Amino acid sequence: MTTEINDSIDYYLEVASFNKEDKRYFNKAIIYIDKAIDYAKKHGEYSKLPDCYLVLGGVYYDLGKPDTAIENFIRSINLYKKNVPSANLALAYYSLGKCYLEKNKIDLAEIYFNKSSEIYGALNFSDAIELINIQKGIIQKNKEKYDEAISIFSSVISSISNESFFDTKVEAYYQIGEIENLKNNTNNAIDFFENALIMNYNHSKNIQLQKKILRQLSNTYKKNNQLDKSQIYLERYVSIADSLDNFYNHSLSENTFDRIQFDKQLKTIEQLDKEKKSQQKTLRFSKLISILSIALISILSLLSLSLYKNNKIRISTNKLLKEKNKELTIEKERAERASKARAEFLATVSHELRTPLNAINGIAYILLNEKPKATQLNYLKSLEFSGKYLLTFINDILEINRLESDKVLVEKINFNLIDLVENIKTSFNEFIIENNINFHLKIDKDIPPYTIGDPTKISQILINLVNNAIKFSKNGDVWLTIQKIKESKNQIVLSFEIKDNGIGIPKDKQKSIFDSFSQGSVEINRTYGGTGLGLSIVKKILEILGSDIILESDVNKGTSLQFNLTFDKGEIIEKKEALQESENLPTKKTIKILLVEDNKINQMITKKMLEQKGIFSVIIDNGEEAIEHLKTNTYDLVLMDVHLPGINGTEATSEIRSFDTTTPIIALTAISLNENREMLLSYGMNEVITKPFVPEEFYTILFNFLSNTEE
Repeated sequence: MTTEINDSIDYYLEVASFNKEDKRYFNKAIIYIDKAIDYAKKHGEYSKLPDCYLVLGGVYYDLGKPDTAIENFIRSINLYKKNVPSANLALAYYSLGKCYLEKNKIDLAEIYFNKSSEIYGALNFSDAIELINIQKGIIQKNKEKYDEAISIFSSVISSISNESFFDTKVEAYYQIGEIENLKNNTNNAIDFFENALIMNYNHSKNIQLQKKILRQLSNTYKKNNQLDKSQIYLERYVSIADSLDNFYNHSLSENTFDRIQFDKQLKTIEQLDKEKKSQQKTLRFSKLISILSIALISILSLLSLSLYKNNKIRISTNKLLKEKNKELTIEKERAERASKARAEFLATVSHELRTPLNAINGIAYILLNEKPKATQLNYLKSLEFSGKYLLTFINDILEINRLESDKVLVEKINFNLIDLVENIKTSFNEFIIENNINFHLKIDKDIPPYTIGDPTKISQILINLVNNAIKFSKNGDVWLTIQKIKESKNQIVLSFEIKDNGIGIPKDKQKSIFDSFSQGSVEINRTYGGTGLGLSIVKKILEILGSDIILESDVNKGTSLQFNLTFDKGEIIEKKEALQESENLPTKKTIKILLVEDNKINQMITKKMLEQKGIFSVIIDNGEEAIEHLKTNTYDLVLMDVHLPGINGTEATSEIRSFDTTTPIIALTAISLNENREMLLSYGMNEVITKPFVPEEFYTILFNFLSNTEE
């Protein structure tokens, strides 16, 4: 019963504050705040999330991590602003100002201190306002406006009577002492430091304040040639500093801090290359087709060659490691560097290819919709096919790279396994008919419909295996069989088998068939196409899920691929009626969209796609102008490129949300390994569209948001 009573957000925050304030166990404080955040999200108590982020920001500030503290204070402010202004919102603004003051960003610090002061004033918290006045005085001191600073600190000293705020009064005495020191009035400085020390001892007993006062007294007496007194205060300072250092060394686990730090945050990559500044203005139609086709072939050839070479290097390195055991450590480090370079290269190249590929696919789509001549149609369809093939190829490469990184998380979602399998089968209906396949779906009746697992990864596995079975079994049969192996109270083990009676796999190729870019032979690649990455992706996903795949195959007799997966039992969910996607936009008013995009070709393509649906658009090529423009103009929707010069799309969106919380903002990005949908949405974006656009998905997302806006 004790666990049930204590399992709440308030409990976790109370324990976190106890560990931070009383015990100075910062790692434990972070762990309990993390539990409070997870509890709030899991139980839908979103109103308490800003409190969690406010406390977490305070912990990171005390740890000397101002950048991390700023992120959490901003999150709490964005959530607090949805409600009536409160003391906690004022405290968040105040804390954010302190962070920027520590980073010496004076202008930003003043802005947030003023916001905090306005809220405290409205709430009639006069003592709290003195906290802000202290910071304003420090700002004036940093600007070397000593008289104005002393005036502010003196006002603070005379205004505070509540003992709860005596820390602030002590700080004011201390700051005046520092100013007198800067003005070489050492005797006056000593008087103020002594007053601060006595008041702290009698009322606050703040160890951190005592420590810095003792240090300044030692330095000031030394400056005043009173070396005996300087030595006394120095010894007291060293004694406190040593005890605090020992205490912190035992109270903070860096491993725990790093784990939480890196699990919670994902950072964006800056663009590596500047976009070309000028584009050729006039090109004849036939020349455009030729250039784009050559570009596709060149890019694909270069990418394939580089991947092939990297793959050869990896195989060669592995053989060398086996032959030279004495050089194991050196060769292992070399292989790790090569693997890291390969991963970074693939991620960068795949990411950067998306922007020109968006231009290729977009222009092909636009031209196909503009009633081309019959003589041009075949060229355009070839261009469209090549673009889609290259996009699939790049996506497969990114997926392999992502699976080999440490960024893959296994989800635990309650889902209907039976519906998932049947939907996958339905999605292959056209492909089944095209290849004249008899498809047999067999599902054990004893399998419960709802299980807990990762439906996305299971879909990837089944889609790749079923696609291969159909592709290599033309005019034949394909079986997808799911059976229960064993069952306990809370779990069930299922066997999946995908079987066909197609061309089969030779015995000498079966060991290498799961390697990247392996398809058995050159003839198979030429006949059936494909990238040779499907089975490699399947094997890596199954390894992540804790399983393995068993292959049985004979040439011209067929292939069987089987694997087992363990699921937790799920709960039945009532099905909701699916929303029908609208084919047409609302017609009650003229639709206006703001497009924030710096690439000229992408501007042209996106504007043209919008015009084809009768949508009026305005183009701005940087984040700063977009922010100012939206302050005085209204739009039905904003399309925001993530990678912009100057202020990027996420920073611009965060700033826009400070004055506009209703206009839908959709991110446009050539998404990469270190950039994901959840991270982009956390900045206030409503949805993400990946470059290069798939026109049907692009329009569907726009229509959904524009329809909601119209309602």
